[in-house]
Amino acid sequence: MIAKHRISLVGVLLASCLYGAQANAEQSQTEKNYQAYCGQCHGMNGDGKGINVRDMSTQPRDHTDPEEMSARSDEELFTAIKEGGQAVDKSVLMPPWEDTFTDEEIWDLVKYLRALCGCEYGKAS
Repeated sequence: MIAKHRISLVGVLLASCLYGAQANAEQSQTEKNYQAYCGQCHGMNGDGKGINVRDMSTQPRDHTDPEEMSARSDEELFTAIKEGGQAVDKSVLMPPWEDTFTDEEIWDLVKYLRALCGCEYGKAS
């Protein structure tokens, strides 16, 4: 009887690990996209201190700043990523990524930005 419970427990734990690994893989892909494409300017941690900053006339947004980020709607963030900074009256140095990311990947990046700042539109934490 005890062996049966152990086998059941092992099965539940294994299923939990597999589900968690799948969720982490999806999150990890978004994080990889952010670090590969956004991190050069916005910093690997989103603090606006990427390696390209010293050569830029306009400083990139600090994605970890809840006050600043909560002033931007999800739609505005989506448009800025997809069409570039100029599309939302921000820096022309922010390029459009519509040829690089699908709309779904851009929405995942918007969610990632919300996680970085720990905020949502209109509500600084």
